[in-house]
Amino acid sequence: MTITREELHTALKDGVCEVTFTKVSGEVRTMPCTLKDGLIPAPKKDDAVTQKRVRELNEAVMVAWCTDKNEWRSFRVANVTAVIKL
Repeated sequence: MTITREELHTALKDGVCEVTFTKVSGEVRTMPCTLKDGLIPAPKKDDAVTQKRVRELNEAVMVAWCTDKNEWRSFRVANVTAVIKL
């Protein structure tokens, strides 16, 4: 399966998706995740990370809210093998 970063971002903004990908270690992972407002935690106003540390965007990596772990997780877009909207 080939999906662009933009297509994946749009799907995650629309709701929860089950994303299957191959981890860097070679292990296959299926992760329910989202970027939909209201389903992700609001940024903290006094969070030093969001206010002071700015990182360059890595287009090869997608960061999303993992709904089963309730944590931010990331994966390489090129390693995605399936996306199912839940």
